[in-house]
Amino acid sequence: MSQDQLDQRIHDYILAHPEVLVQALQSLDQRQREAQLAEARKVLKARADDIFHDKQNPVGGNAQGNVTLVEFFDYNCPYCRVMAPIMEQAAADDPQLRIVYKEFPILGPDSVFAAKAALAAQNQSKYTAFHKALYGAKTRVTEAVVLKTAAEAGLDVERMKTDMQQPDIQTMIDRNAELAQALGITGTPGFIAGDQIFPGATDLATLKKLIEQARGEQE
Repeated sequence: MSQDQLDQRIHDYILAHPEVLVQALQSLDQRQREAQLAEARKVLKARADDIFHDKQNPVGGNAQGNVTLVEFFDYNCPYCRVMAPIMEQAAADDPQLRIVYKEFPILGPDSVFAAKAALAAQNQSKYTAFHKALYGAKTRVTEAVVLKTAAEAGLDVERMKTDMQQPDIQTMIDRNAELAQALGITGTPGFIAGDQIFPGATDLATLKKLIEQARGEQE
């Protein structure tokens, strides 16, 4: 059989059985996802301190807890907004849960402003309260909303605005973005617990399962 005849047979077979092409593409996609996940887990292992113990990232829950849940998020992400009360409930139900907040503002200038304001709130020991208040705004978190919410949360707004300009605030956001990229986290929310990377929103039961798996890995 000549090469032309073989090519024609393959062509005719694919036309007669298009599901073969679909299966091949699905198999390729699966292999690519597995390769990406394997690479992300290598990064996770190599940069565990940056992920779980960066001292500049805000910490919620029990700071001395025996298991850590990391969240990459954006205040204007609707899925992050859905996860906010779920995260709060997970912490309430698990007194040993430590939460690391990775500000990851990917949805425009409003999100960047909100992230900088929240990080600046750490200087007034009000990060957690302000973080919760921003999600409680029930609207797009614009600059005006951020400033109004900060005042209502008891922050010294002028001090916050000054602190937002500190170079280490932008450095922290840039570092989180670089880390997210290295881990293959391209959207929000993104969660890490133990050696698991979990993209997207989920329910409370699934989140608790992820946390318990991470706790089991440490025992």
